[in-house]
Amino acid sequence: MALIQNLMPPSRENWERIVWAWQFFPLFTVVQWLSDYYPQGKTSVESRFNVPGKIGWTIMEAPGLITLLYIVFTLPQEANLTAPLPNVNYLMAALFTIHYTYRAVLAPLVLNPSMSPMHPSVVVSGLAFQLINATSIGGWIGGYGPVTADDWAGQVLRVEIGLIIWGFGFLGNVFHDDELREIRRAAARTQVKREQAQDEKGRSTKSVDKVYMLPENGLFRFIFFPHYLCEWIEWAGFWVIGGLGCIPARSFLLNEITTMTPRALQGKRWYVERFGKEKTAGRMAIIRGLL
Repeated sequence: MALIQNLMPPSRENWERIVWAWQFFPLFTVVQWLSDYYPQGKTSVESRFNVPGKIGWTIMEAPGLITLLYIVFTLPQEANLTAPLPNVNYLMAALFTIHYTYRAVLAPLVLNPSMSPMHPSVVVSGLAFQLINATSIGGWIGGYGPVTADDWAGQVLRVEIGLIIWGFGFLGNVFHDDELREIRRAAARTQVKREQAQDEKGRSTKSVDKVYMLPENGLFRFIFFPHYLCEWIEWAGFWVIGGLGCIPARSFLLNEITTMTPRALQGKRWYVERFGKEKTAGRMAIIRGLL
């Protein structure tokens, strides 16, 4: 049953329009190159309208996963497909689900010790990105891309290579995310010890909301944002699975690169300003020897 006729799930005509337009998203990222203003994370700003970081992140990210799954499981009927979707289609949906279950639910609500407040503009823009992207990819998986096993014939090796690339990127993403979380966990342990010491002396102390250190493990020794790089590797593998002709997967990868690169360069400037050129010397933003 269609939630919104011809839009959710989308008709083929509307889906093709969305996929075509989504290729031009990089043009809208030009503004990110012109300003360091990004009211979230390390560069969060004070605002009466701020949303708690954990809640804001989930609101921003989770609807994309819900949208994709809804389309994948309702579009075949709307598109009058009589046979079940091929297994590779479900594999791609599963990979998307694994990533966003981690990214939209487990990371913010379970694993992250704390998250800085987010301005509503970040939540709204991120939510729009997720909904459009999920509609683009979900439509391809759910009925407007390959719909029979014959469509995937002879592509087993490519799918396997793409799956390996995806897995490598996902594990790298989780590993480097956890390096950042460990900094927060260490800060929290230190804060608890300080509070206990102050309580013994009959004094009170303010809690520490933000503690930043230079991460040193893994690829952090060479670049400031290896979790960004690993996510690009992850979605490059996803594109390999879908094939060069999978425009939604290609757009997703390119759109992530174009919106995350200026944020990484901004973040590098933030690290240099905070810790000094001497401590940050030799590290690039995201790709060693290039950016």
